[in-house]
Amino acid sequence: MRINVTPQQLAAFLEVAETASFSEAASRLSLSQPALSRTIRVIEETLGARLFDRDTRNVALTPAGHELAPIAARIVREFDSSFSELARFVTGRSGRVVIATLPSMAAVLLPGAIARFRETRPDVDFQILDAHSGAVQDAVADGRAEIGLTARPSPDRQLAYHPLMTDEFGLVCRRDDPLAAEAEVSWRVFADRPFIAMSPGSSVRAITDSAFLQHAVPVATLFECGFLATARALVDARLGITALPGLTVPLMAETGLVWRPLVDPVYRRSLGVVRRIGATLAPATLDFIADLRGEVHRRSIDVRLAGAIRSEGEAVVA
Repeated sequence: MRINVTPQQLAAFLEVAETASFSEAASRLSLSQPALSRTIRVIEETLGARLFDRDTRNVALTPAGHELAPIAARIVREFDSSFSELARFVTGRSGRVVIATLPSMAAVLLPGAIARFRETRPDVDFQILDAHSGAVQDAVADGRAEIGLTARPSPDRQLAYHPLMTDEFGLVCRRDDPLAAEAEVSWRVFADRPFIAMSPGSSVRAITDSAFLQHAVPVATLFECGFLATARALVDARLGITALPGLTVPLMAETGLVWRPLVDPVYRRSLGVVRRIGATLAPATLDFIADLRGEVHRRSIDVRLAGAIRSEGEAVVA
């Protein structure tokens, strides 16, 4: 049998049981005494049992009232706790943020942004799915991730895109390579040296293929790497040179490799946040995107400082 008694009615019952007074309970609840009496009468009629014995001077629980009291307390406590949790979620104080992301964005942008975010919102959890651009977009489109951090998707993906930053491409070579002495390098340098490519499906591969095709640069591709660490190791082993976006520079710290801007022409990729069109993002996710923009701004200052150091002749990526 379904019993239609609300948590608010049970809270009123508990107030009368605690105070043993309809007038005092009504005052605490900011209700008139007749309104409180009607509430108790509705509960009694619904349950089919009298809850209080009362006269002009005394109010006491009946056996049914004694039986109901712990049940009512548990229901009210659970109701308040559940809605408190919901309120924390709605205000972005709790929840789970699932992000699909390019490995470079995961390694460079997310750690600082998440650490700062959790300083004030420790109850927000994160799940990170790092993959190439196509897989990131698939994860968002399939609903496995709420947002993605990736390059601008093609229009046929039907994903909403919000730019965060632009990322310039550059040559990566060893510090003792003659090319390291150059302030900037033409894309045509790859016609004379073995090229270490990233794997098909990555945003980096799409841009390097486009650059070579558009400018008729014949390239001898030596390797196709799925991971930046592999490309870095191959360059360090003198097996070739590669082209990578500037966001990857911090991932090469202390390797002895250098990054030099590629020109004639300059290529940049747009990086941003993707989500499903029409999807409502969780409050914590919306707040995190705002914090992520702050992290991008902070990182852009770091990049400008790094650029100033490079312009003064520093060869090692820092």
